[in-house]
Amino acid sequence: MNRVHHLNCGTMAPAMSMGGRLTPPRVVAHCLLLEGDRGLTLVDTGFGTDDLAAPGRRLGLGFVKAMGLALDPAETAISQVRGLGFAPDDVHDIVLTHMDPDHVGGIGDFPLAKVHVHADELAAAQRPELAERGRYKKAQWAHNPSWVAHQVAGDDWFGFGSVGVLGSGTDDVLLVPLHGHTRGHCGVAVRRPSGWLLHAGDSYFFRGEKETPPSYSKGLSLFQTLMQRDKNQRLVNQERLRTLHADHGDEVTMFSAHDASELDALADADE
Repeated sequence: MNRVHHLNCGTMAPAMSMGGRLTPPRVVAHCLLLEGDRGLTLVDTGFGTDDLAAPGRRLGLGFVKAMGLALDPAETAISQVRGLGFAPDDVHDIVLTHMDPDHVGGIGDFPLAKVHVHADELAAAQRPELAERGRYKKAQWAHNPSWVAHQVAGDDWFGFGSVGVLGSGTDDVLLVPLHGHTRGHCGVAVRRPSGWLLHAGDSYFFRGEKETPPSYSKGLSLFQTLMQRDKNQRLVNQERLRTLHADHGDEVTMFSAHDASELDALADADE
């Protein structure tokens, strides 16, 4: 990767925040824009232009109100791609941590891009089981994107399974299975000259959860419990991430999709 841009593609102010007492007053949708030899790659997309045009129909009014969505057109990935001097068609690949609506909503703004996702996550979104039906919004991929479904063959990345997603023998961008929040939830690891970035998706929501010992936001912990697909997998993978952060924090810069302080710390350090 030649350069990494850290983007906020969806500000949220959860109704349950209560002035920051239960959850942080500001939650973000932390996405990445990667410049590489084959063009641009997005890691997650936040909310898209169609979500903002019809939020009630696309996302559900309950979700919009509960999450306090800012719905700012300037925060869409396509607006920020253009603001950096690129065209939407320059985005050749999109890599998804998972397919919840605040991660996948912008894929329709890049209809020519290949969309990379874990095969189990794609199956969950396209053929949800009863417990999964409320979370996926099929309108967000009604444009029939070019899906690339990945299975992990067991390639080792700091003790985690992984798979390179951009082909041509490159291992600069990896899907790292971190199941639990959803059926096929993954982190996305990006190689940099100074080490690795790990976009941990929704494996954790609050920066203190990656520390040893961990600290928690009561409201965000409750939300994670309500949204988890597999409690045991989620907690096991969270503990593995804590070990990774403790043992390899000098090699791997880890961040979640939603912690605003992690985004703020990295946004001014685009590499």
